[in-house]
Amino acid sequence: EIKHGRISQLAFLGQITTRAGYHLPGDIDSAGDSFDSFPNGFAAIGGPDSIPGAGTGQILFFIGFLELLVMKDSANGAEPGEFVGDFRNGYIDFGWDTFDEETKLTKRAVELNQGRAAMMGILGLMVHEQLGGSVPIVGEL
Repeated sequence: EIKHGRISQLAFLGQITTRAGYHLPGDIDSAGDSFDSFPNGFAAIGGPDSIPGAGTGQILFFIGFLELLVMKDSANGAEPGEFVGDFRNGYIDFGWDTFDEETKLTKRAVELNQGRAAMMGILGLMVHEQLGGSVPIVGEL
């Protein structure tokens, strides 16, 4: 649930930022197609102007690679029995080890709730996109 919540948070922010008109600079392929030349949302992977099949395949391969080899519960040096999702790479330290157990439980509960909200948010945006119409803040879907 932690992993799906984090991914949903990224998906929701990606949906909002691309709909606001922010795209990566440069070209998406060697043919010179820019990132903003492709539509947003589902149309980017399944519409008439969508990303070519090889590009979609690369995205799916990358997601599979991350799922199978990188985003494992035991990744990043976590000991068995530690809370899944704790990043222990030694590079970024937000002082997690200095928190007492009650603070850790509170922060974990907050992250779970935000992840659940993001899952509902991205699901709502995807449903509204398929239904058509307009959504406040996001605009036309």
